[in-house]
Amino acid sequence: MAYTIENVNWERDKIRLKAIREDVFVLEWRVPQDSEFDERDASAFHVLLLEDAEEDKVPIATGRLTQCGEIGRIAVKRGYRNLSIYRALFAALIKVANRHKVTILKVSCSLDSVSYHQGLGFVPDGQVFMDGGVARQRMQCPAERFPLPDVSQMH
Repeated sequence: MAYTIENVNWERDKIRLKAIREDVFVLEWRVPQDSEFDERDASAFHVLLLEDAEEDKVPIATGRLTQCGEIGRIAVKRGYRNLSIYRALFAALIKVANRHKVTILKVSCSLDSVSYHQGLGFVPDGQVFMDGGVARQRMQCPAERFPLPDVSQMH
């Protein structure tokens, strides 16, 4: 499968970004819509993966990097969830972080995967918090050592 990665702007591309996130999080995962979209979307850096179809480029995945270095809102459409898509998405987000001199990267994971992330070199950052009715822990690590996190436990 061939695909293109675009760095996109929320104001200009929010229709495409919202469509993927609504499909994955609101419809599939049943995350409340008011929890899925927040004030950080406007100032975050967003990436969009597009499948190079015969006639058009079809949006298949997205993720964001907030101003404080948190990678999140990783949404990949059903049928495209494989390691190569996740690796491309994270590589694009890390490239954005490097370009903007973000030195510490953070992810938000479910409590079940905290020990897994610690084994990868992440350390807890702050207290446990609720996000869309799910208890989560923010984890962080230096950008130069950022491994591929447990993508099945991310949002």
